[in-house]
Amino acid sequence: MGKLLLFILLIATAAAAWLWYSINYPYQGFGPEGVFVEVPHGSSSRSVARLLKRKGVVRSSIAFEVYARRHSRRSLQAGEYFFDSATSAHDVFWKLANGQIFEQPFTVREGETMFDIARDLEAGNFMPASEFLRAAKDPALIQDIAPKAATLEGFLFPATYHLSRHPSATALTTDMVRKFKEEWNTVTSLASAADPMTTSGTFTEASQSTPADPSTAPNNVPPSTRPIAAVVTLASLVERETPKPEERPLVAGVFENRLHKNMLLQCDPTVIYALEQQGRYNGTITTADLHIDSPYNSYTHTGLPPGPIGNPGEASLRAAYQPAHTNYLYFVANTQGGHFFSATLAEHNNNVIKYRHLLAGEQASNR
Repeated sequence: MGKLLLFILLIATAAAAWLWYSINYPYQGFGPEGVFVEVPHGSSSRSVARLLKRKGVVRSSIAFEVYARRHSRRSLQAGEYFFDSATSAHDVFWKLANGQIFEQPFTVREGETMFDIARDLEAGNFMPASEFLRAAKDPALIQDIAPKAATLEGFLFPATYHLSRHPSATALTTDMVRKFKEEWNTVTSLASAADPMTTSGTFTEASQSTPADPSTAPNNVPPSTRPIAAVVTLASLVERETPKPEERPLVAGVFENRLHKNMLLQCDPTVIYALEQQGRYNGTITTADLHIDSPYNSYTHTGLPPGPIGNPGEASLRAAYQPAHTNYLYFVANTQGGHFFSATLAEHNNNVIKYRHLLAGEQASNR
């Protein structure tokens, strides 16, 4: 009997040692390129253990299952996981229990159009461009805030998103619109806090009132009363016109003044967008392009374009929501990334000459 007990004790000790080794000692039964493991929804610990063993991630499916049962209050999360080095079953379990699924960062830059985003997604091997565009052309996600919108353009907020290897286009656009709504609430809340007369960030169809002499208006400008779609459209023009955050309220103020006077906005990026819609943009615009037949062409149509021409960031949304009160009606580049602003056509023409002289001087100095 003593020998039998000793034998059972040895077996139990060996089993415990084997379990400890199988759970705590790193194992890599896959190639140096790494391995992806897709854990389906509703998987049992046994099926996950067998999957991990088959993929070469754990040494023993039995040891992994035993460890999982010892931590039965922590469930294994569904999703795709990537393993690129030797890992212990202990660490594998907690990676799955904490839902550390495989994700890759994808950044949408301020001002990018839905066409730019689609091309970037395809270049990154996330999805075909056509798949993203199909989702972006469905405005259902913004019917509550922009019921007349034709697409999601303007509401695909620029940010870094963490995507799986094969993301869903509709899930991505949903995240982008959710992020836009969060940022929009921040923009309107900050404006309301700065202006005690403002009670909410909601919009009406009423037009914004403009002082008789904008140059003498106070700096605490009340927020725009334009519909949200119009504010986002204005913000998209501002975004594409200047890279400098400090200039954006001024650019928005110029556009507001021109809208108030029923002047053409004459914004080159609207022409670029019109060309891109027709698949005709090749990186430059010509004088002939300024006459392109499109409601987005602000050289031939007064007022704002029928929708955004890109996806503005937070600074441009703030600028469009509260443009600077100014008497400026014109601006032209200054060769340093910014612009010269002017209130009269004569001043503007002088600034254009100044810009050309600066440009010629830079070219001469580079020879």
